[in-house]
Amino acid sequence: MRVLRRLSFLILVTSLWLEPLFAAEVCNRVVAVVNNDVITLYELNNRMKEMTGVPAEELMQKNEAMYRDTRQKILELLIDEKIAQAKIKELRIQVSEKQVDNFLEKMKRDNQWTQEDLVAGLEKEGFSYEKYRERIKRDIERSQLIEYEIRSKIIIREEAIQKYYEEHKGTFGVAEKVHLAGIFLMRKNLKSEEEMRELYKKAQDLSAKLKAGADFGQMAGTYSEGPGAKQGGDLGQFTVDHLEAGLKSVVEALPEGGISDPLVRPNGIQIIKVVKKQTGKIRSLEEMKEAIYGILYQEEVNRRYQSWIKELRDSAYTRVIY
Repeated sequence: MRVLRRLSFLILVTSLWLEPLFAAEVCNRVVAVVNNDVITLYELNNRMKEMTGVPAEELMQKNEAMYRDTRQKILELLIDEKIAQAKIKELRIQVSEKQVDNFLEKMKRDNQWTQEDLVAGLEKEGFSYEKYRERIKRDIERSQLIEYEIRSKIIIREEAIQKYYEEHKGTFGVAEKVHLAGIFLMRKNLKSEEEMRELYKKAQDLSAKLKAGADFGQMAGTYSEGPGAKQGGDLGQFTVDHLEAGLKSVVEALPEGGISDPLVRPNGIQIIKVVKKQTGKIRSLEEMKEAIYGILYQEEVNRRYQSWIKELRDSAYTRVIY
């Protein structure tokens, strides 16, 4: 009897100990073997979320057919990456942080972007700056691998650059920018409608005086309780497309030097002055030639890479386990 009790106790303890390990295996089991490496479910799900912006479980609940198709395509991509990474390691190809910095600086220079423009554009696409740096590093490694493995030179002809420019001319615009100044009247009691009406009336009076020629800097220094008050209300320069929708429509309607009507904000009233406008324009072929060369070169690298990775994959050991 004592032996049976002892055995029951051991079974209970063993099951409690194995349960979290079994759960971990289910959440992070191997889904593919690539030569001497593996791809886990955790890795696959992470990449699916990164590339689709939706967690794998949520994607499956929304559309199971789409989930299965997406999972298969991303798994194939991960297998190719593992094969390429093994070759990169074998050839001892290394990319420094400085090389990534230089690539990003060149990209910003070619496109006439500021760091803020780049970060804002990445956020719009659902990428963090750090994740984008990782992607650039992988791309540079891949380019170096292609350069090492493919002996023939990649030639981008002038006619191809001209053709690309004509077909994509509309995308080569300089973003419209605007320099703004503002006067902000702060609400002290967010629940008081009476205070809000008084603030609005005060803002109307200020706006009328400003439109009649009163000095904006002096008025901002006297009345504004918002950012830049001590600098005459100066708010700095903004890319118009990055402004929130309501403010964007106001700014676009105002001429250079124009003063807005009072704008109601959740915590007060704002008056905007358009100090200066920089109109967007289409950049010339000469300005864009180097950037277009880079785009076409990368496309050719990608084409050759796909052909080359297929050859490697045909000779590699891969096994998919679902």
